[in-house]
Amino acid sequence: MTAASRLLALAEDVLGLHLPIRLRAWDGSEAGPAGAPVVVIRDRAAIRHVLWQPGELGIARAYVQGHLDLEGDLSDGLRAMWAAVRAARESDPDAGRPRVRPKHVARALGLAARYRLVGRRPALPLAEAVLTGDLHSRERDRAAISHHYDLSNEFYELILDPTMAYSSGYHREPSWTLEEAQTAKLDLICRKLGLEPGMHLVDIGCGWGSLTLHAAERYGVKVTGVTLSSEQRDFVHKRAAERGVGDRVNVNLRHFRDLSGAGVGDGEIDAVASVEMGEHVGDAEYEVFTSAIYRYLRPGGRVMIQQMSRSNGAKGDRPGGGPFIETYIAPDMHMKPLHRTLELIAGSGLEIRDVQAMREHYPQTVEGWAANLESNWETAVALVGEEMARVWRLYLAGGSLAFEENRMGVDQIVAVKPSPSGVSDMPTSPLDWLA
Repeated sequence: MTAASRLLALAEDVLGLHLPIRLRAWDGSEAGPAGAPVVVIRDRAAIRHVLWQPGELGIARAYVQGHLDLEGDLSDGLRAMWAAVRAARESDPDAGRPRVRPKHVARALGLAARYRLVGRRPALPLAEAVLTGDLHSRERDRAAISHHYDLSNEFYELILDPTMAYSSGYHREPSWTLEEAQTAKLDLICRKLGLEPGMHLVDIGCGWGSLTLHAAERYGVKVTGVTLSSEQRDFVHKRAAERGVGDRVNVNLRHFRDLSGAGVGDGEIDAVASVEMGEHVGDAEYEVFTSAIYRYLRPGGRVMIQQMSRSNGAKGDRPGGGPFIETYIAPDMHMKPLHRTLELIAGSGLEIRDVQAMREHYPQTVEGWAANLESNWETAVALVGEEMARVWRLYLAGGSLAFEENRMGVDQIVAVKPSPSGVSDMPTSPLDWLA
């Protein structure tokens, strides 16, 4: 028995399944099936991370710090792991979830003594989010957004396409480039909203202005953008001036609840868009979010919400996406089942007119982002540090797989505020905007 074989046997016993990996320990010993993805324990600190925090978060910490790695394609390795978990759960619903019993503790202590694994908890990665204050207070929401979106404009320019759209593209044609798919998505949103010159669009969670600038430049509308990220606000204002639409674009650093201070009057707005921002609102606050949209819209005004979802029905399913996402990427995120989101939108008084599933489009989008990261790896590391670059490598691989395997979804939801007499001013068929 070697270090690798002992560790692999203990991990399989704790997880209740045969791992489809080959494990290589820090001493060069190997165990597991030949030809399987090779997981490399480069440093004993990886084991300490997992001993202190068994499960996904401990493994993620070890990976982010480079103590644990995977040879070859990370997505293929994760895909093999999820396939093994699904197969094992056909007979054991708890397979893949750590079940640490006294016998496992005894074996772990024995291994720790044998291989000098005993030690204090390793320092946590600097890339972890640390938030304080009441959940979804204005201050905490701002800190959560800043953790992810204020990382570096230059880094996001490296990863995203020239539109700077940080959301699923619309890959209607498989041969389309990332920029073509994102531009098609922006056009699709504008058509769904029925935008015409002179209208006023509110873009809640405008990001780096992909939709804000597109709507102002190509559809001639006035746009009020809303973000909690100062980096994003400054970026959009600079681009608006460069593209000659500075007089039609106004980006505000404020919460969606406070739009009256941005010149958004109740019952005056022609259209509202929210592209993958609703996930950050929180469950208890989502009713406030949809009610605010209803209040801002004029009768006949439309809203388009593109939003990610999770079933949250399976055992262990978490609305934030899991410990890794919640700790490193999107703290306080709350994804709901699609039907729950539709209930909340309709409950505000808005009439739902169309729902378009976009789940299969997301892996294609993420593939483009991942390719940009890998081809610019050294530059990315110089911009944000190796820890954060590794966070993104794991985030993109895991996120793409979640959409591919239907553990997460994303949909475009179109709703309207009918007039008091029920007039919607909507086309009778979605073919009007899909054509």
